[in-house]
Amino acid sequence: MSFQEFQPKLEDKQRAYAELAEVKELFASRGWFAGTSGNLSVRVGDYNPGSFQFAITASGKDKSKHTPGDYLLVDQNGKPCESTALKPSAETLIHCEIYRLTGAGAIFHIHSIFSNVISEWFWERRSVPVTGVELIKGLGIWEEEAHIEIPIVPNFADIPRIVPEITDVLNPRLPGVLLRKHGIYAWGADAFEAKRHLESFEFLFEYVYRWELLNKTRS
Repeated sequence: MSFQEFQPKLEDKQRAYAELAEVKELFASRGWFAGTSGNLSVRVGDYNPGSFQFAITASGKDKSKHTPGDYLLVDQNGKPCESTALKPSAETLIHCEIYRLTGAGAIFHIHSIFSNVISEWFWERRSVPVTGVELIKGLGIWEEEAHIEIPIVPNFADIPRIVPEITDVLNPRLPGVLLRKHGIYAWGADAFEAKRHLESFEFLFEYVYRWELLNKTRS
């Protein structure tokens, strides 16, 4: 396949940017992008594990606003595909690895209070246990009284050190991973599914937090 043939269609890039803008606005309204934190991406065009492209939020942008420079297109190595002064999110390499391992269509990462607190609460366990909560179904897991363990990995300032940590714990059955005191990464086949998964994780984190707090108060 030639370079020209591999390039995504203009309308595919425009669709990805529109999807990112819609999700960004919604999540910003919920306070999930404190400062300029968080990052969102949507895969664009053809895919194989060694060659793909995705649109991702640019680094250092206020995600409560919309500007012409909010997004850019990068390749499987996180390098811009087009001439631009924009820089991709500092955590782009994490997106690259999740796309490579899962073939997902979209990956959303936010910094929320509950995801941060719960990741520290269960850090020694290295996972957040959840059993029988209805919103587990939002992750595509339909077993009655299902039990899941949402993995937690260490957060390093040196992003490439995080990548193998995610590789080691990624579970094809569970579309998400927590970074300690940092936030949740959730993904799906497309932007709609990734959003559903992220919202489900956030509900589960709040549920577990409140349940654990209630039990401590009773004891």
